[in-house]
Amino acid sequence: SSLQNGTKVEDVLAELSIFRAERTTPVVLFTYLNPVLRYGLEDFLSDATECGASGLLLTDLPVGADCEVERTIAESPLDFIRLVAPTTRAERVPEIAENSSGFLYYISRAGVTGARSQLRESLGDEVAELRSQVGLPVVVGFGISTPEQAREVGCASDGVVIGSALVRIMEESGVEAGARFVARLRAALD
Repeated sequence: SSLQNGTKVEDVLAELSIFRAERTTPVVLFTYLNPVLRYGLEDFLSDATECGASGLLLTDLPVGADCEVERTIAESPLDFIRLVAPTTRAERVPEIAENSSGFLYYISRAGVTGARSQLRESLGDEVAELRSQVGLPVVVGFGISTPEQAREVGCASDGVVIGSALVRIMEESGVEAGARFVARLRAALD
């Protein structure tokens, strides 16, 4: 894994800069708050923007947890993507949406990240309800691991996030296998 290999924030930003020099694909950085704070919040936001990041999702910073940090991020050029879970109370959704930009990331299920053989039957209805309440695109992730699941989620949402399945394939079979998997996902979504 990246952590086991000693990857640092600086390494990620350097790779991002190389990637963005050749592509216009928007990139959202998914991370925890602690590495950002250790790097220096304002330095991180500046460097991430300079390297070509489009947005930031801090998986462990819910709305209202640290108003000063949240305000600093919201004032940066980066979109501030926030999480909504199946367990999020309905009355909290408008506050989360108001404190988000770019899109909302809907967690497809409770639990930890990783591939699942099936999606929950209620997922499409949940996403439709969320989309009716907010003025932002809704992207769905967590546990999506096959092109068929990506197609199903893509029909109900504005986007699909697949992380763990891609990382697993690349770790087991290499970058080329990962590229083939992404091509299959893309074909399923088109």
